Amino acid sequence: MLLQIKNAKVLVTGANRGIGNVFVEALLKNGAARVYAAARRPEALTALVALDPKRVEALPLDVTQPEAIAAAVTRAKDVNLLINNAGVLDFGSLLEISTAAVRRNMDTNYYGMLSMTRAFAPVIEASGGGAVINILTLVALASMPGLAAYNASKAAAWSMTQSLRADLAKRKIQVFGVFPGAVDTDMIRSIDMPKTPASAVVQAVLEGVVAGTEDIFPDPMSKQLYSAWKADHKAVEHQFASM
Repeated sequence: MLLQIKNAKVLVTGANRGIGNVFVEALLKNGAARVYAAARRPEALTALVALDPKRVEALPLDVTQPEAIAAAVTRAKDVNLLINNAGVLDFGSLLEISTAAVRRNMDTNYYGMLSMTRAFAPVIEASGGGAVINILTLVALASMPGLAAYNASKAAAWSMTQSLRADLAKRKIQVFGVFPGAVDTDMIRSIDMPKTPASAVVQAVLEGVVAGTEDIFPDPMSKQLYSAWKADHKAVEHQFASM
């Protein structure tokens, strides 16, 4: 059964800015019954809660901390849609970037996503089923050397997303992978290239979820590059390597 956004109970990680912030706004507009807006600093969520204090609840959450995840499960017991959006990005090639930065990207972008999904799968199942949305990236398919740690963590998360589908399908939980290209958020604001507004990306994601599209390419760049990747993935790899 396909998930409907209307009346859904949703938890959004990394809700304090960027795509996460826009997700909360769009979920409210699309009729979600409750939205748990999660971030490491809940005071950064004041404006989001003010949009609709009856439906939006600020949730302190660091996805790299098991005790914080356990506390979130205790507070958000009715969730049927988990949006794994929290992420970090460090610049640098694998020969230059610090090992600590590589670990930071893996801890948040891979292990954080995995930990959240494992923790909330029983909650979603108890709610009668639902969905998990994993925000990945186009560079999970082909690596840009200057984003080496980020690429690797998101590629691992893509593999995890595929692995989870079979396990969670048995529990009536759909798993969606989202592969945006360049989105106009703080994370890549310093990179000079065409970017898609976050609002357009988020709306495309929600439409894809309602349609049951497991792999969602929510913007013109991602659609174009995915078509090219399917036709000749080595050509895309070489293209990205030169960027």
